[in-house]
Amino acid sequence: MDKFRVQGPTKLQGEVTISGAKNAALPILFAALLAEEPVEIQNVPKLKDVDTSMKLLSQLGAKVERNGSVHIDARDVNVFCAPYDLVKTCVLLSGRWGRW
Repeated sequence: MDKFRVQGPTKLQGEVTISGAKNAALPILFAALLAEEPVEIQNVPKLKDVDTSMKLLSQLGAKVERNGSVHIDARDVNVFCAPYDLVKTCVLLSGRWGRW
């Protein structure tokens, strides 16, 4: 973990933007498949795993947009197969349709 040491009479002040956690973001992205209306998710980290998950949601038919926040509209998802290279390590989808 990084740390800063402030010595002397100088006051510590300012702002730091903390990125969202990948381990929280991935299940939240896929939970959007269960929503009956469009979903906006804020503070989603810009990581390869997140981008792959967003591509996978798009392949399933969800409308996925990232412009600051991630917007997912999964109301029209009706595809039950996705490319193997996108899902080979993802079990988060197994409960969506009750199929493996």
